This record gives sequence, C-alpha cells and structure tokens, in this order.
Amino acid sequence: MPDTQPPQTTGPDAAAAYEPTGRTVPTRSRERAAYDREQIHSILDEAYVCHLGFVRDGAPVVLPTLFGRVGERLYVHGSTGSRPLRTAGGSSDGLAVCLTVTHVDGLVLARSAFHHSLNYRSVVVHGIAHAVTDPEERRTALDAIVEQVVPGRSQDSRPADEKELAATAVLRLDLREVSAKVRTGGPNDDPEDLELPHWTGVVPLTRGFAAPVPAADLDPAIAVPDYLKAL
Repeated sequence: MPDTQPPQTTGPDAAAAYEPTGRTVPTRSRERAAYDREQIHSILDEAYVCHLGFVRDGAPVVLPTLFGRVGERLYVHGSTGSRPLRTAGGSSDGLAVCLTVTHVDGLVLARSAFHHSLNYRSVVVHGIAHAVTDPEERRTALDAIVEQVVPGRSQDSRPADEKELAATAVLRLDLREVSAKVRTGGPNDDPEDLELPHWTGVVPLTRGFAAPVPAADLDPAIAVPDYLKAL
C-alpha cells in the first residue's frame, strides 16, 4: 500500500528548493527554470485548473481538472469511472503522470513575429499518482480542492456524504520531481530591428472578479460571505 504520510524533506537545501532532475531541467531557456519551493507553491496555489497527462492504451492523454495542494502533495479528483482514476486505483504501482499549471501575465509584442512571446509562470510535476483510499485523507483532499477554488468555502458548504464519496475518486501526487519556468520583461528584439516602425512592448494581463451573482433560489437574507468579499 502506498505511503499515506506526506513526503518529508530534510536539511536547509531540501527545505528551500527541489532537486533538479533530467526531466525538470529544460533544454531551452534554462535561465527561466526555477526550483525554489516557496515560488513553486505560490504558482500552484494561485491556479484553479491543472492539466494531468498520462498514457492510455499507448497514446498520450491530457485532461484539465481541479486540484488542491496540501503541503508537499497535490490532489486531483474525478468520477470513480474515469480512466486515470481507475488505472491508478487498480495497480499498486500507481499511474505515471505529468501535471502542469500555467499563468499568463502578459502579451509580449516584439517588432518581429519571431520574437513575440508571453510573460508567464508555470509549474511541471512528474511522478506516480496513487489512489487515495484512507477516508480521512480523502476528506482532507476534497476540502483542499474546494479551498483551491475559494479559500474558506469548505467550511461554508455541506461536506460530501457517503454516496457522493463513493462516487468520487481521488489521486495523490507527491511533489518530488518538480520545477517552475518563468518569463518576465519586455520583447527581445534583434538589434537590426530596433528602427522598424512597429509598436512594441507588453500588454499586461490581470485577474479580476466581478460582484457575486446569487442563485435564483437563494434566500435573500443570506448575505455574501466575507471570504467572497475578500476576492
């Protein structure tokens, strides 16, 4: 049975950064790679959706899904009938996966088409995903996934009942082989293009929230909770 305890790190270096591996060192733009634990956690925690990649019947598959982080672990959930969750649950070896998240922070417009780019923050996690069977860990994981969407929401909603839990599968992926990649700054135009008469620069992207829209059947006496106002 897979270990149900969070992976441990030891020593100041392990606490500060993840160890690079052959799969987490990029072949291009290596200067953009980062392994700082705090930075990677912040990129993960700001994301709503991850993309989970695995091989099914010899072909690659990538699925967008909600996720949550608890310490050095990521959790994803889905139907007990979904292929990745059934595969991971049906094998003691787990399921080899690659999980990614990406934030786009700006559109980088260069004078040449070749040098157009994006300012972004991304994280890539490689590892073996295992099905979570311990009831307490499953509830912790599902709460974390709700909290990933809106912090504070798990305490302001009905927990999953036994029937819902039976229909929900959860995968656990330890943060061991992980890296970030970040681009910031303006365009990298070639010197010979600097006099071209084309606008160049960065169009920043920001995330924002509109006012919450209550459900049609919500009791008017129920006010917008503080955790939503905080958004």
